[in-house]
Amino acid sequence: MEAQRNMGLYSDRSDQASGLKRLHQANRPVKVISVVSGKGGVGKTNVSVNLAIAMANLNKHVMLLDADLGLANIDVLLGLSPQNNLSHVIAGECALEDVIVPGPGGVEIIPASSGLQHMVKLGEAQHVGLIRAFSALTNRVDTLVIDNAAGISESVGWFCKAANEVVVVVCDEPTSITDAYATIKVLNRDHGIQRFQILTNMTQTAQNGRDLYEKLYRVCDRFLDVTIGLLGVIPYDESLKKAVQRQKPVVDAFPRSRVALAFKNLAQKADNWPVPANAAGHLVFFVERLIQASQEKMEATI
Repeated sequence: MEAQRNMGLYSDRSDQASGLKRLHQANRPVKVISVVSGKGGVGKTNVSVNLAIAMANLNKHVMLLDADLGLANIDVLLGLSPQNNLSHVIAGECALEDVIVPGPGGVEIIPASSGLQHMVKLGEAQHVGLIRAFSALTNRVDTLVIDNAAGISESVGWFCKAANEVVVVVCDEPTSITDAYATIKVLNRDHGIQRFQILTNMTQTAQNGRDLYEKLYRVCDRFLDVTIGLLGVIPYDESLKKAVQRQKPVVDAFPRSRVALAFKNLAQKADNWPVPANAAGHLVFFVERLIQASQEKMEATI
């Protein structure tokens, strides 16, 4: 317990309430979008980055959280060189605001670490420490986009449970479809998430994307009690590969390309999603949900 105090973590629920009280002083609810995929290689991080930047181009204050706590790569994708990251926050070496770096379009980016195994296996205290770090943040945020690790880990479940919308990225490969279904199943069974937005990526045609969604819809409808909808279809486009090589977001590097226009349409749709009516403002909704998730986990183990 003493070690937890030294790391600046919550020691009891009164500390949590104190953090939330600071957040309630703000007056803007935040839209939280959690992006997941069943496997790597389906373009999840590119989706998160370009969605965030496209939403910022709609004059929104957007924050992008790299929640791939062990294999982070948003900074690499955008050619950034952050001095600090989430591992330093969790170690108590700096505050969350100290790791934020400015990204394209004014997006505020919270980088994570890469290649640190202990970040993949955070314990209860470390997760609550992240909650406290967010509770102390005072930046204005309209939308928080979370780029989760591929697959299902404890942190993926927590971040998804704290979000307003969970976007599942899938491409037209048998393993991608199978793993996307498994991801939805685990998030529903273990974390009580019942609504998912499906985003098909790297599709040859719009019809291919719709067919892919229908495959996933049929199996979910048969075996799971969940609601899934087709968020959009992102086409395969060589412009994206060129943008990645330049370490630029495709919505900026090739704004008139098919894939960039698809991301802009996606941002418009996400911008029209309602914000949480029960959130007093700032990042309060996100933090409250994270705290609720952590408390439920602790109570379940008692």
